[in-house]
Amino acid sequence: MSRVVNEKLKEAVKNFKLPKYNEIPNVGLYLEQTAKYISEINYNEDPVITGSMISNYVKKGLISNPVKKQYSRDQIAYLIFISIAKSVLSMEDIKLLIEMQKATYEPQVAYNYLVEEFENVVGYVFGLKDEMEKIGENNHETKMMLRNLIITVAHKAYLDMCFKYYRNK
Repeated sequence: MSRVVNEKLKEAVKNFKLPKYNEIPNVGLYLEQTAKYISEINYNEDPVITGSMISNYVKKGLISNPVKKQYSRDQIAYLIFISIAKSVLSMEDIKLLIEMQKATYEPQVAYNYLVEEFENVVGYVFGLKDEMEKIGENNHETKMMLRNLIITVAHKAYLDMCFKYYRNK
């Protein structure tokens, strides 16, 4: 790959950060506010989630019903995870992974691990660092599955950005 493309890809993700759990709004967001919030933290221009998609995830049991039509911090954290995972997993597999996570870790712990691992893997895949760090203290199966999911998502995002660059050249 040319040096120009590699530098453009690095620049595209260099400042990308997912919010930590405590940075996610805890005031309760309405449907469209939730969709807008999640789409704004995405690293590419395409909206990653819409209000109708969120409503569908509620109907399918991926997240719980909003309280007074407002989505909580936990629900938003799950929706961020879903928006990341949906590019490479089926909804059935995402639901199973969420169920496994709920049986293993509290939402705040699981989400913060997602954030740390996502930044770790994206930094490596996009050439911002030379190797991936070991994140966390154990190698629980759910955690290993999440790491492999993130590796897959990062490689897919890398390829998508490369193809987009070459199409628009």
